[in-house]
Amino acid sequence: MKRTLLAPLAGLTLMSGAAFAADLPVPAPVYKAAAVMPVYNWTGCYIEGGGGYGLWNQDTHSETTAGLVPIGVQVTNGGRGWLGRLGGGCDYQVAPIFRGNLVIGAFGEYDFMNLHGTFSDPSGPVAGNEKEKNAWYAGGRIGYAVTPGFLTYFDGGYTQTRFDQVNLITALGGVPTGLDFGATNYHGWFLGGGTDTSLADLLPGLPVGLFLRSEYRYSSYSAKDVPIVFTATGAPFGVSEHTQKFVQTITTSLVWKFNWH
Repeated sequence: MKRTLLAPLAGLTLMSGAAFAADLPVPAPVYKAAAVMPVYNWTGCYIEGGGGYGLWNQDTHSETTAGLVPIGVQVTNGGRGWLGRLGGGCDYQVAPIFRGNLVIGAFGEYDFMNLHGTFSDPSGPVAGNEKEKNAWYAGGRIGYAVTPGFLTYFDGGYTQTRFDQVNLITALGGVPTGLDFGATNYHGWFLGGGTDTSLADLLPGLPVGLFLRSEYRYSSYSAKDVPIVFTATGAPFGVSEHTQKFVQTITTSLVWKFNWH
């Protein structure tokens, strides 16, 4: 008899509990906020330092110093080697052009160079060791921020380079001639292109202002008439070398952006 009475009571209790639970408010679902990506701005200034590889070539021929009359055939020769680069500049991210991804800037750079080569002139016939010693650049660049931490760009501007003195020897036998043409500065223009890549994006934990820059650059320098002189006295020999230089470099640099955020 007790079991008969308890069974209906248990059923009523379960039904009333279920009804009470149905009346309770359902808690609102909890959504985890999406991670907020940092906002980057390419506007600001930077310094850089790096190095790379370069090569130069030149078109040259002999001529009389008086009247600059050609007296030999034109030849092409050149050199190659390593270089270091230091520089700095400032950029400005233009908005709203190209959805705010357009970047323009100005910069200056200096290369200390060790690009050795052989000068030769078959009309002599003479030869000599020739070295590009340094170069500096002043220019601007325009780029597009493909991602917040990756920029591709083109640059160009004015450049000047210096080649060391060339002591001439005979092309056959290498006997000193007692002649040379002095160290000379050449000026011209350059064009190049490259990328800036955020190292913090590649290796989390690095400072967000540290970037890797890779660039190819082509420089063309105006032709010059360089007089040949006697090494001992500096007196003119009466013959000059008409020469025009072309230089290509490939460099990789670390860039520190001061206000990258």
